[in-house]
Amino acid sequence: MEDLVECRSESNYPEKPVALNWEGARHEVDTILSQWRDPHGLHFRVRTTDGLVFELEYVSAAEAWQIKPI
Repeated sequence: MEDLVECRSESNYPEKPVALNWEGARHEVDTILSQWRDPHGLHFRVRTTDGLVFELEYVSAAEAWQIKPI
């Protein structure tokens, strides 16, 4: 199974999403629009190089990604 989100990490995981897989296609992240943390995990709102916007959530307890198109 392919990873849902590809990240660049230096000291902590995840630090910077660089690509995501959605509906069978790989989309490269162009811009991180916002980033925040809540009790469930870390969130990123990103724009891809093809102009799509997604909210990516890394759920810490499950060590898994959730992707929601915006």
